[in-house]
Amino acid sequence: MHNYNNGDLITFIDENVPESVIKEIAKKQPLRVVFRESGFENSHSKIDVVEIFKLMAPDTIVKVI
Repeated sequence: MHNYNNGDLITFIDENVPESVIKEIAKKQPLRVVFRESGFENSHSKIDVVEIFKLMAPDTIVKVI
């Protein structure tokens, strides 16, 4: 996990994205967060990430690349 400019951007590009890490990042309420697409098992997992951020950090822009 990389945190740029004190939470302006957080990136997580590991091969596996555990839900615990997603929630930890959401608690920080960054302006933007970027995840690696191959870090998710399927599209349902990506949707779960968006839903977690909607609940915990609704103003965060979430990108999966």
